[in-house]
Amino acid sequence: MTQPDRRLHAYRPDLADSALRGKVDAAAFTEGKRKRVIVPVSDLRSKPELTSGPQSQILYGDEVTVFEQANGWSWVQAVRDGYVGYMPDAELGETGNAPTHRICVPRTFIYSGADLRFRHTSALSLGSVVEITEFVENRGSRYGMLPDGTAIFAKHLRTIDETAADYVTTAESLINTPYLWGGTSGFGIDCSGLVQLAMLDAGRDVLRDSDMQGDHLGDVIDAGKDYANLQRGDLVFWPGHVAIMASPDMMIHANGHTMTVAYEPLREAIERIAYLYDLPSHFRRP
Repeated sequence: MTQPDRRLHAYRPDLADSALRGKVDAAAFTEGKRKRVIVPVSDLRSKPELTSGPQSQILYGDEVTVFEQANGWSWVQAVRDGYVGYMPDAELGETGNAPTHRICVPRTFIYSGADLRFRHTSALSLGSVVEITEFVENRGSRYGMLPDGTAIFAKHLRTIDETAADYVTTAESLINTPYLWGGTSGFGIDCSGLVQLAMLDAGRDVLRDSDMQGDHLGDVIDAGKDYANLQRGDLVFWPGHVAIMASPDMMIHANGHTMTVAYEPLREAIERIAYLYDLPSHFRRP
């Protein structure tokens, strides 16, 4: 029997998600409990150890299903993209009220009150969700107020049901963001994280890793002779990597070559990457 992908299905020999009963072998099954991330970005690790590098990240306000809490660690599955891993208990809180707004700029500050001169208490990434209780104007600027009395500049907020018109424009707003393996935020991001975060801003929830995106996102297309059929928004896939076409001959990607989100001419990238790895495996149109 083919085993479900452990990245997207919570199961171990001793414990598994009750939804997997009859599909996997485990000593016990549990339904889990919903909780919400209460830190700006939480690393999702493959092991309950700080030395284990992040495989993915979960943004502030996102919900997870917690299947186990032990020794200060929670074994969870992200509700939005289904990714499974471990995160510290201290980075989770109760679900509370439903979020009302989403951060719509690469990064923003939370201030101790409705004044840009006040102390900032934290920073949030694009895509993070918050509950805004009211809006306050002070010295010509408008702020969204959080339940604890802290504030976010109102122009950095979008209602939860509003979306960006073009996901590529969102990706372009993240130019020069540092590359981070496993990163999914405006503070640090990897290639598939860039696709996922930009599409989230445009109202599309997509799977996390490049192989998942390469198998499921949109339709496979024929790039044509000398890649002439590609257009803005198309995706270029290599084994373990994905890039977004910003124009017919220019792509944008989070990459280990510049260690940033950067533009790169398509043909130059193909030649550079082929030298060490291979030619693109396929192309998709979301």
